[in-house]
Amino acid sequence: MDPLQFLVPLGWIEVVGPVLPFAILVLALANVATRHLAHAQHVEQAESSDSVDRFLPHVFTNVGLVLLSSLFTLYQATGGVLLTTFAVTVLIADVFEFEARNLEARNDMTIERPKSAIAASSLVLLYAAYYVLTALNATFWSSLFA
Repeated sequence: MDPLQFLVPLGWIEVVGPVLPFAILVLALANVATRHLAHAQHVEQAESSDSVDRFLPHVFTNVGLVLLSSLFTLYQATGGVLLTTFAVTVLIADVFEFEARNLEARNDMTIERPKSAIAASSLVLLYAAYYVLTALNATFWSSLFA
């Protein structure tokens, strides 16, 4: 019996936990897509004005990645902490990259791609894909030898 069992009821996490890697992978793929759309929007805005605005769907996917990976920490502690670390790194990199795009727009410089955020989001994507493939592989082998 877990001493925190009655203080924080977490029985629902056993039901939701196996689906979380799939949800995180879908959100990581959506994050890559919205990053591309946000960059295209920033380039258009920089040509017409001297500032860029945040792309709301991209902000949603960033925050969603942090929240889902934090929830995954409750189900699988080690993998969840690593995934949360990567997701928070993506969030912080996006904040600094957005400010860099604002600076480039104000000074009439060419708008560069957000290189550090792309690298961090690729780590999240690879790690989420690893957990999904591990779950699918375990399901395949257990059904084969059952």
